[in-house]
Amino acid sequence: NETKVIYFILLGFPTTGELQLLLFSALLLAYLLTVLENFLIILTIRNNHSLQNPMYFFLGNLSFLEIWYVSVIEPKMIRDVLSDDKRISFQGCMTQLHFFVTFVCAEYVLLAVMAYDRFVAICKPLRYALIMNPKFCAQLIAACWICGLTTSSIKLSFIAQLSFCDVDTINHYFCDISPLLNISCSDSSLAELVDLILALLVIMVPLCSVVASYICILFTVLKIPSSQGRQKAFSTCSSHLTVVILFYSTTLCTYARPKLMYTYRANKLVSVLYTVVVPLLNPLIYCLRNKEVRFAMRRTFSCRR
Repeated sequence: NETKVIYFILLGFPTTGELQLLLFSALLLAYLLTVLENFLIILTIRNNHSLQNPMYFFLGNLSFLEIWYVSVIEPKMIRDVLSDDKRISFQGCMTQLHFFVTFVCAEYVLLAVMAYDRFVAICKPLRYALIMNPKFCAQLIAACWICGLTTSSIKLSFIAQLSFCDVDTINHYFCDISPLLNISCSDSSLAELVDLILALLVIMVPLCSVVASYICILFTVLKIPSSQGRQKAFSTCSSHLTVVILFYSTTLCTYARPKLMYTYRANKLVSVLYTVVVPLLNPLIYCLRNKEVRFAMRRTFSCRR
């Protein structure tokens, strides 16, 4: 290992005075709300028999994934806003990167799995229970985690071999791949190539699967004679489609671009969208646009009171 630095300094968002306190409060509130919202969704799904079906099984796993997804980034990010010591050890940086990439890649695949679930439910309703059986659903979830862990391990094996000499400052608020590539003092071309290929595979393959699923859903729904039937079919997909658009649009422009694009400070603002804003909005989207989830939540907590 040729690494000469034992820690990195995360620059984050330089602020002063009242803005610093305001940013700290906003980030802390967003993190607590994200964890609480997702925890409530998991609790609601577990305690309502009416939600014991594949669609809500996948939704519960998405909420579980996003709790860990934000917990890898935001606690350190929140602490650094008020702290003068913004250091993170080399091992801590690699650990944060490993888990972050794992969760991001797993979420890409999980969103594609959820699209496939809606495709089977709408396009093959009579075979839905047979195809989306509990064993197959568990295998799909396992595939999401295996994909995330495998992708993360391959990327990290190349990045950890790079040399980081005198430059120990990362122009970001967490250890991401491209900022590390930018400060490496060794040849990072192979690591860049591997990162780009894996990013395109992990993003584009699930995205193509989502697009194909919704094209089939669209043609099937348009064949439904009644407008009420079409509206009901679309309503089961609208929440998921909104989440897909938010997550893919914010991450695609970040991870499917060349290394030099990461030198722009605007990249940090885009990163805030998919590490803070999108995870905060996802549970609200599923709850506000899903009558069944709203009703189950009211019933769950009214019974508890």
